[in-house]
Amino acid sequence: MTSAQRPAPKFPLPLERIVGAGAKPAATRTAASGVLRPQALMQQAAADAARRVVPSGLGLDSVEVRRRLVQRLQSKGLRDAGVIGAMLAVPRDRFVDTALVNQAYEDTSLPIGHGQTISKPSVVARMLELLMQGAAARHDGSLGRVLEVGTGCGYQAAVLAQLARDVISVERVRALHDKARAHLLALREMRVRLVYGDGRIGHAPGAPYRSIIAAAGGDAMPQAWLDQLAVGGRLVAPVQIEGGRQQLVVVDRDEQGVRRSVHDAVHFVPLKMGID
Repeated sequence: MTSAQRPAPKFPLPLERIVGAGAKPAATRTAASGVLRPQALMQQAAADAARRVVPSGLGLDSVEVRRRLVQRLQSKGLRDAGVIGAMLAVPRDRFVDTALVNQAYEDTSLPIGHGQTISKPSVVARMLELLMQGAAARHDGSLGRVLEVGTGCGYQAAVLAQLARDVISVERVRALHDKARAHLLALREMRVRLVYGDGRIGHAPGAPYRSIIAAAGGDAMPQAWLDQLAVGGRLVAPVQIEGGRQQLVVVDRDEQGVRRSVHDAVHFVPLKMGID
């Protein structure tokens, strides 16, 4: 039969005609030309596809993507080498919902459910940089033992862990506490201890803390936080001031007492009492 008389193949070809049950790919060549026959080409393509690993995820967990974010933060004033390294180390995309993962490395806050948000990377970096400028942290190059109020999805706790000896993080919303635990376990982050409870009262069993940081803002600094701050330690939290605006307030404790200073304007979710 000539090529003109040969019937054209019908598509799609049945699977058994492409690869055969347990057969090796028939990537044979004609003796005369050395060119692969059409059927052999189909079989070879199918075999190649079977061997190919299907890529998963969106490629957002690469160091290069994080590096570009950190470079943007540096252009906005981030200077602390430890904070830069910590922000580079933690993949933010692992802490946001799948529908928002394409925005994980934008400098924006994102909803995480239950009326809460994951903070903007620039705000996380700024608060950590303020903590690292505390007297004890400057001396030792470490935040020591940290109390975090408001675990949220666990991202900031993971970044803190890169700079601290250990982190105790308190979350009042049970569903977020569980979500953060799953995120941190997936990253095998063992330096963070999660506590389900009312963050307004801190966590006295772990006190005193060299560093305290809050991810929610009230109209006053809870006395429990001040009581649990170690001598030489520093506390950074958003506090509502006149006009309803929030600003970062830094508290330093020394042998003589506490000193306060007011820094950047911010916008955090309200600090609430009790547990949900």
